[in-house]
Amino acid sequence: MTALTVNGRPVRFDIDPDTPLLHALREAANLTGTKYGCGTGDCHACTVIVDGEALRSCLVTIAEAEGRYVTTIEGLSRDRSHPVQQALVAEAAIQCGFCTPGIAMAAAALLAKNADPSEAEIKAALPHLCRCGVYPRLVRAVQRAGRVARRAETISAAPAPGISADDAARAVPAMDPDG
Repeated sequence: MTALTVNGRPVRFDIDPDTPLLHALREAANLTGTKYGCGTGDCHACTVIVDGEALRSCLVTIAEAEGRYVTTIEGLSRDRSHPVQQALVAEAAIQCGFCTPGIAMAAAALLAKNADPSEAEIKAALPHLCRCGVYPRLVRAVQRAGRVARRAETISAAPAPGISADDAARAVPAMDPDG
């Protein structure tokens, strides 16, 4: 069994140690916020934070993650209040959203080390492929998140956290078998 800490909780995976961390997170731990993009490490959609470093989870096996601390988008903040998440929304740097979790994780890892990165440092830390082309807004969002992290700015409100599990259960309409 492979043991690691995921989002602050100890986890044991009873699967092949050569399994990519991405698949262990998505399929065994049901943490589907980490996205499968290319499977070769080129798109960076699967980025998570491992011991403070932004890593592509498709390139890390669970054996390599043994004993390490992994943070996924679900562990960044439960209510989307992390400065990176707030700034991505405030700067309209989210379009389709597929690459967003990986970008948020890479940005959070960067800001944890340097809360005032240059544009060049931001671009180097975010080599993600974004089909929507929001790159200028991503730079602005990371700069803004840095200002929030340094307490030089506030964002007026966290984005709406969505529908609660209880509300979602009530919102599902009954199926009419006769159509």
